Amino acid sequence: MAGIGFELRKILDKNTLFSLLEAYGLAGVISSGPWVLSIFALLAIGFLSVGWIFPTQVIEQFLLLVTYLMAASLIISGLFQLLLTRFISDLIFAKQESEIVPNLLGTMILTSVIAGLIGGAILVFVTEIEPVVKVVLFTALVLMCNLWLILVFLSGMKEYYRIFITMAVCYGLMVFLSYFLPSNGLLGLTLVFTFCQALITFTFLFFVIRDFPAKRLISFDFLDPSKVFYSLLFCGFFYNLGVWADKFVFWFRDETSHRVIDFFRASYIYDLPIFISYLAIVPGMAVFMLRMETDFADACLKFYQAVREGGTLQSIYFLKDKMVLACRQSIYAVFKVQGMTLALLLIWAEDILRLLEIDLAYLHLLYVDLVGVSLQVLVMSILNVMYYLDKRYSALALTVFMALGNFYLSQVTIDFGPVFYGYGFAVTMLLTTLIGLIALNKQFATLEYQTFMLQRP
Repeated sequence: MAGIGFELRKILDKNTLFSLLEAYGLAGVISSGPWVLSIFALLAIGFLSVGWIFPTQVIEQFLLLVTYLMAASLIISGLFQLLLTRFISDLIFAKQESEIVPNLLGTMILTSVIAGLIGGAILVFVTEIEPVVKVVLFTALVLMCNLWLILVFLSGMKEYYRIFITMAVCYGLMVFLSYFLPSNGLLGLTLVFTFCQALITFTFLFFVIRDFPAKRLISFDFLDPSKVFYSLLFCGFFYNLGVWADKFVFWFRDETSHRVIDFFRASYIYDLPIFISYLAIVPGMAVFMLRMETDFADACLKFYQAVREGGTLQSIYFLKDKMVLACRQSIYAVFKVQGMTLALLLIWAEDILRLLEIDLAYLHLLYVDLVGVSLQVLVMSILNVMYYLDKRYSALALTVFMALGNFYLSQVTIDFGPVFYGYGFAVTMLLTTLIGLIALNKQFATLEYQTFMLQRP
């Protein structure tokens, strides 16, 4: 993420109140902008058109299918997001930028094939959805998988506000078309959604191709075992699976779900509180992006630069201590800001539900989910540090624990009854955070040994 780090430092160097606000705003846009805009667009379509332009049942089916598309696309593309990010970083370090776009296109082809096989296999067994809608959903899945991959390059492109404006315009267009095009039920809504996803995907792809000129069209060097780390493939997969595990459990347990269309199910009990809760992590994500990609990234860069260039042992110890301090301060800043955000939202939760005209029966579950998603920001911070330190297997173990823990504990809390709903997710994130912090402490304690003695010749 060096690109965004350089840009944020450049803004902070102005040392004014406005520059500080601009830096936090930019960090929030890059870290949370894509999914926040998509959530607001779907909310606008759902709340404003239900029962007016579209029947309630159609809106419910549309929002459910889009949610499944989001989950599937993030899990599938998660296979390559971290692997591709690390590979591209290595290309930039080796000054081989001309290989970036060919490998991106190669990754997009492979991801499209995997998404096509999985999506096609699932849709074959769906009988209650019209064939033409199936084709549109299939297309949307492939497009969204590729969109998440292209978003990896946001940090490498300097036109952050143009990117944000592009997404705002496209999602605004989606809301506009949903209202003013002739209503055609589920087909019309999915067509509009897929068209706007295609518009965003190909616009961003144009930005990437323009900014990174290439000498060839397609390359699959990102699959070369001597150039990549396959452990990152599993890290990305298990992280995204872990994030969605509790949702899948609540969707497919009879006690907490209902059938909406074919075998696609939803949970009236769980979906709404967790949906609202995820909007609460924007402040924490902004701080996470700002502090991790400036203070910690800079300290990490100086430490490893001293190691590579033969710095004295005393200077290496000193730079390691600075890196540890930057890590501690960054995680503390995320904890502090997200903690204050959480406290305010816990106080205002009842008023928020009343404002949205949502039954106050959801209040307790909203409290629990707010705590869970706030802890998830800390988990992301810990994993980010592990990736910087190249502790890939520690990160993999942590993501596997998160996925298995979230799945198992969510099952257990459903068995215990409604009072315990949501605790599986929150407890999993708490345990993952504690284990991650302990692991980081041990990794920093032996960092010099790991750096000098365990490298491949």
